[in-house]
Amino acid sequence: MFRDYQSAFEKSTGLPLTLHQPGETHECGSPERPAAASPFCALMARTNRACEACFALQKELESKAQLEAKTLKCFAGLCETAVPVRVGEKLIAFLQTGRILIETPSQRHFGKIARELLRLGTHIDLKQAEEAYFASRVLPPAQYQAMVKLLTIFASHLAACGNQLALERGGDLNAAVARGRQIIDKGFREELSLGAVARQVNVSAGYFSLLFKKATGINFVEYVARLRVEKAKNLLHNPKFRISDVAFEVGYQSLSQFNRDFRRFAGVAPRTYRDSREAATFPT
Repeated sequence: MFRDYQSAFEKSTGLPLTLHQPGETHECGSPERPAAASPFCALMARTNRACEACFALQKELESKAQLEAKTLKCFAGLCETAVPVRVGEKLIAFLQTGRILIETPSQRHFGKIARELLRLGTHIDLKQAEEAYFASRVLPPAQYQAMVKLLTIFASHLAACGNQLALERGGDLNAAVARGRQIIDKGFREELSLGAVARQVNVSAGYFSLLFKKATGINFVEYVARLRVEKAKNLLHNPKFRISDVAFEVGYQSLSQFNRDFRRFAGVAPRTYRDSREAATFPT
């Protein structure tokens, strides 16, 4: 799924796109990290001091992008954005794209960059650095923000796939667990309890709980909540349904509990999730 999106993104924007684990850093311009491979960054990668500054920026960017997309600028004014991919409460990856300028480069600005390069003690030909800087890709701020919005929407799609995989996990299910999942999948709109489901599959609640966690990787309560949230996402695509209607339709008796579970497994509030889908819809 990522490779298909990556190919389409790179062809449409002309910018590279990577997906990497938190804390995973690579040298600028390397095959593992083409996201920073602007002509200027590729030149800076030849010096240790510049690479140290780059790694420091990556670390700061990840620390600020734990919950939502964040953009930072390096000393040369090149923007870099990290978009978090969260499955439930767990941060599993970042989407990251190329360093570009959102302002037209100027001689005045390059003068400041040249002074910073000298301060860093880098042994870079300033004429070559100037040529590379002025060859940097420039995107208007509005276009750059739209690009970040696309990445944010795609990150939510990846997260949804992660949630779905968590629900589908367990190829060799115990018969009691398999039957229990059928009961949950069919009756998720009703009030469900571990004890009630265990009784229907003729095992004790404690034993069923152990079997369920071993087979699916998540406990009973989390499975039910994840399933309800996934069902709610489909209903939220229809603007005719109120948030409260969606909550009750998927089995919640408490709107506040629905909001808490939705935030936990979708990463955003139900209203935000709906608004992001409406914003991504093109008029026909």
